[in-house]
Amino acid sequence: MRSITSADAKNNFGELIDLARAAPVAVTKYDRPVVVVMAVEEFERLKALDSPAAVRLTNRKART
Repeated sequence: MRSITSADAKNNFGELIDLARAAPVAVTKYDRPVVVVMAVEEFERLKALDSPAAVRLTNRKART
């Protein structure tokens, strides 16, 4: 995963958006990752995996 500093994220926000649409980007502050910026499509995909139906399906696959 690519990472950028919070100052670079602030000063180059358009570039951050372009990068995040291709792959998640970690934003660091004081050399520590603090947030990840990602495309809304990726967020929705991950959120769907956390839904109760997805959890039931995952549990069912694990038992077989």
